[in-house]
Amino acid sequence: MSLPDPSFLLIQSLNGLTYAMFLFLIASGLSLILGVLGILNFAHGSLYMVGAYLTHHFVSHFIDTPGHFWLAVILGSMIVAVIGVIIETFFLRHLYIREELYQLLFTYALVLIIGDFAKILWGTGQLSVSRPAILKGAVEILGIYFPKYNIFIILLGPCIAFLFWFILLRTRWGRMIRAAALDREALGSLGVNVSRLFTIVFFIGAWLAGLGGALVSPVSAIVPGMDVEIIVNAFIVVVIGGLGSFWGTFLGSLIVGQVYALGILVLPRLSLVFIYILMALVLIIRPWGLLGRPLQR
Repeated sequence: MSLPDPSFLLIQSLNGLTYAMFLFLIASGLSLILGVLGILNFAHGSLYMVGAYLTHHFVSHFIDTPGHFWLAVILGSMIVAVIGVIIETFFLRHLYIREELYQLLFTYALVLIIGDFAKILWGTGQLSVSRPAILKGAVEILGIYFPKYNIFIILLGPCIAFLFWFILLRTRWGRMIRAAALDREALGSLGVNVSRLFTIVFFIGAWLAGLGGALVSPVSAIVPGMDVEIIVNAFIVVVIGGLGSFWGTFLGSLIVGQVYALGILVLPRLSLVFIYILMALVLIIRPWGLLGRPLQR
């Protein structure tokens, strides 16, 4: 079997990097909510799907407005964040002291409810969004053309990663969020409104999910069921990177994206299996993830 052309390998790797940045947006919000609130939110993928549908809706509505795509991304992701606040305030807040089983059942019920609402509002057919005018076209890399929009996503991912790293490590709100992940009772005893902090964390996590869905709309079909596929891969990223580890999530996204993109070249029919094998190996060798920390018992 002959080796693939180096330029083709590079383009395939860049495709994996693009997918990794989308995964990072989803998985970072999932990891944040799970690490701070302790909620295993199965509905996180549903928020991603709603972000994609809302972006399509607003792009169609503001089609004659300059910069309509970016306006749709902002509106779609912010509405998803508000939906997240409503879910946390009126429902999840009452489940924090309950057993994890109740939380899992509730968030799984949300997946079914949101999925049915999406079918009612937008139908079951495939929808798509055109790429913004400024990012249409492609650039030549080693004789092969690569879309400008994908390059934008590859550059955007690290920018968002460093922005949230700065917020979490260098700001007062970031210190409180990290403290809440370690000991919420002690933080509350210091006069911090932990309930409001939890709402802010869920807002950020939901916004990241909505932003991921909004940005993926020009490169992927918007269909019912896209939430299930992404949430499974997001959980794999969190497991590989390590629960509560921000940079672990980033590293896990990069690994999963490359394994998925390059695994297709090795065994196309088993490309998805490689990701699960990798997750199993991490769980066996380092159960707390590559950059995570062992749970203190």
